[in-house]
Parts: sequence; C-alpha cells; structure tokens
Amino acid sequence: MRLTRAALTVAATALTPALLLSAPAFAEGTATTAAVATTVTTASDVPVGDMSDDDLRVAVLRILDAAQQNNDKAVVRAANAALDDGSPEALRAFLETGYRQAQAEDDRVAIARILGVAQQNNDKAVVRAANAALDDGSPEALRAFLETGYRQAQAEDDRVAIARILADPATSPALRAAAEKALDDGTPEALRYFLEHGRYEVDA
Repeated sequence: MRLTRAALTVAATALTPALLLSAPAFAEGTATTAAVATTVTTASDVPVGDMSDDDLRVAVLRILDAAQQNNDKAVVRAANAALDDGSPEALRAFLETGYRQAQAEDDRVAIARILGVAQQNNDKAVVRAANAALDDGSPEALRAFLETGYRQAQAEDDRVAIARILADPATSPALRAAAEKALDDGTPEALRYFLEHGRYEVDA
C-alpha cells in the first residue's frame, strides 16, 4: 500500500538517512543544509537506484523538511516539484542530481550574503575566500566554503581585529587581558565571542 505524503513526513522524521551535514558555525541564518552525495543512502544504506517508491519519497521529504527550516528556497522548490510529479524517475533524478544543483543555487545566495557583510566589515580573508568559492562555482567549492572555509577565514580576520585592539595604546589592562586570552585560546569561537561580547563585558 502506498503511503500518503502526511504519513511519509512522519516516517521521514523518524528515519536518519545520511543526507545532511552540519551547518557552518558562523553562517547564522545564511546556509544550513548540506550537499548530498551522488549516491544518497537511507538508514539501511540502500542506494538510490535500489530504493522502493516509498523510500524515495521519504528521502525527498527528509531533505524538504530540512530545506524548509533553513529557508533554502531552491531546494524546497526542486523537492516539491519532484514530489508533485510523484514518479520514481522524478524522485530519483532529484536525489541523484537535482538536490545537488538546487543546493548549489542556495549556497551561492548564502555566500553572496556573507560576502556583502564581509565587505562592509572589511573582513579581507572572508572576502577573499568567498570570492574564490564563487569564482570556482562548483557545488563542492561552494559547500566547502560554507562548511569550513568561512569559519577559518573569519577566524583569520578576527585575529587581525584583536591584534589591532592590542596595538591601541588606549586599550585598558582589563581589555588587553581579555584580548590576549582569546588569542591564546585561538579557536574561531573564542575569537568571535571576544569581538561580539567579551570586549564589551570587560568595559561594561
């Protein structure tokens, strides 16, 4: 018996297919869903070509649910088109190629947003890395920037920003100590926390 879309949505929530990777740490609200491999698998590691009709729908619904939460408009549009068509061929085509292409479209939008903010903030490393990803244009390069490159480039810019604070003769001893602590920690999270919150907490 063929499952209804509502029933499949419940089933998709219960399953854990290996479809999604984690979002970049600093891309808040810009890019969250991850690229899918050419061969999408379910929890039982069934290749797309061997999935049943219901398994195909569950896999697409799983992607659709994440894309809706992340506001990945191209993925939502492509997933809904495949589900509306409903044929196994359309569902397989989405999982094997359509998802990758649609995610790349959403990733380009996310990177353009990050680039705009970085240009305003004069974050040179982020601007350089974002432009390199956009110039490459491949889904893999776009996803690599969002998953790792952005975080690394932002940390580079954050180190420069903290070094400028330390170089300022007007920097108070307490602020200097907090800045040095962030640099000693060295993690992107510690650097960003200091610039966004820590330095204001010290001077408060």
